[in-house]
Amino acid sequence: MKLVTNSGAQRLIDLVKLWLEPGKRADLVSSCLSLFAYSEVMAEVSKLDRVQMLLPPTSSDLGLLGTSADRSARGTLQMRWLAARCAQWLEEKVELRRAAGAVPQGALIVRDLLGQPQHAVLGSFSFSTDGLGITPGNPLSLIQASETPADSMFLSQWFDTQWRALPPSQTEKGILLQTLRKLAAPHSPVEIYALILLHLFR
Repeated sequence: MKLVTNSGAQRLIDLVKLWLEPGKRADLVSSCLSLFAYSEVMAEVSKLDRVQMLLPPTSSDLGLLGTSADRSARGTLQMRWLAARCAQWLEEKVELRRAAGAVPQGALIVRDLLGQPQHAVLGSFSFSTDGLGITPGNPLSLIQASETPADSMFLSQWFDTQWRALPPSQTEKGILLQTLRKLAAPHSPVEIYALILLHLFR
């Protein structure tokens, strides 16, 4: 295993873009699901054959609209479009399961079409812009990437154990899709103005 500093020339986003080739499969464990992180890998993940995604319970805040570090990204006013694209990707490519409790670390395993693990990463990261190294994150975060097939196999076995322990549920996926479609839905200027006033003066 090698350490990934997630800054400079060792950003996780750069590794991920190299690994996510057309036709591959991916397993993802994350505490959040940022639309702005999705936008950075949208082209790559849309070409994957299948994704198994493990997220925190439905009651958790997934940080769909990012953090304070994503203020400039929110200023591009692409959230509705990104939400619609993300919903389409989830519906077509992703099998979703929810953890029973908090997700303390992130994991990503990339497999070939036969399901054999080829690359893996585990540590203090998430599917967010800071988690992928796009915006500044916590310098104390410890992230490890596989260097050998044995490393990838070890992490894939850990993921498979977690995945099998959780029951499949279309309801969980439906709730997330509903949230994304609500974000993607058009709103009248009057409604938006009223919400701005409510946010400013409540």
